[in-house]
Amino acid sequence: MSMPTEVRVAGVADADAIGRLLFDFNTEFDSATPNAATLADRFSTLLVRDDVRVLLAGDAAGFAFLTLRPTPYSDGPLAQLEELYVRADLRDRGIGTALLTAAIEEVRALGGEEIHINVDEVDVDTRRFYERHGFTNIQPGEDYRMLCYLRELV
Repeated sequence: MSMPTEVRVAGVADADAIGRLLFDFNTEFDSATPNAATLADRFSTLLVRDDVRVLLAGDAAGFAFLTLRPTPYSDGPLAQLEELYVRADLRDRGIGTALLTAAIEEVRALGGEEIHINVDEVDVDTRRFYERHGFTNIQPGEDYRMLCYLRELV
């Protein structure tokens, strides 16, 4: 059942809630993670930066974490959706869609023309979610998939 969800840009006062949400996200999917307090401390630093936006849904129902960087391909920033998470007990209510829609509008308002999202290939439900909202892993006009490479430096 879908319900209206208020989404707002988070501030430093929201760092604890966002740190807890990210910790819950990482724990739910068995990802290595610092504890919630460490994540909250890091978000208290990140949330004052001009190249970071965190959107918070409702009363900490979920969040979207965007980073922004300059690009020579448009006047506005290129956005990376680093994380999008909705609490497990609140899923299938339109909160993820509200967060993603708000993220897209935030990037547009900043003059951005493109958002990148990395999704694990095996995460079929998440891939379907983004594809349903117009995201693709094939560059327009091409017939091959885009890939993301990474290398840990620690």
